[in-house]
Amino acid sequence: MKFKQYCLTTWSIIDPLYFRFTRLHYVEKATGENTIMRVRLTKYKGRNIVLSDGTRIYKNDILIKIHLHNVELLKQIQGYDNELRRALMIYKTVKESLPFIVRHIQIHDHGNKIKGLIGITMLYKGCHKLGFETYSITNPFYKYFKKAALLPIYLLSSSSMVIKEVPSPVYLFMSKDHLINQYGK
Repeated sequence: MKFKQYCLTTWSIIDPLYFRFTRLHYVEKATGENTIMRVRLTKYKGRNIVLSDGTRIYKNDILIKIHLHNVELLKQIQGYDNELRRALMIYKTVKESLPFIVRHIQIHDHGNKIKGLIGITMLYKGCHKLGFETYSITNPFYKYFKKAALLPIYLLSSSSMVIKEVPSPVYLFMSKDHLINQYGK
């Protein structure tokens, strides 16, 4: 446990630099307080995707890339020893942030050009209930790079340091229409 705490403290020191150099922006609540989500505009560079609602995502379409503020999220779940409780906490925190992403898109200068959300994660259980769709990463080099990059987050999010199998990272997508229909009220 002390090792995890040391890692989180170190990460807390490094995170502001990461935030600054990745052009991320916090998604704010109506109160001005930050949500757990950090976002930036991105041009999609992957293969063509057709989402379940018929939204087609092509190369160079504009998407909102979502990043969880992992340090803060990991601090929040440290008190839970049960994997299910940790997963429910992450689910609840993400769900509470999604209406504010709707607002972020609606007031964004390029809001009408944004086609949806994209993210990459290894922690995707329950994401379908939130409205996300998962797609595998087909480029093997990029897939292993992302797996290596996300492994510390995966290990720190686990209540045990013994991991039987590390999942492969996946793309998460949600169309803007689906996001607005589900969370825009």
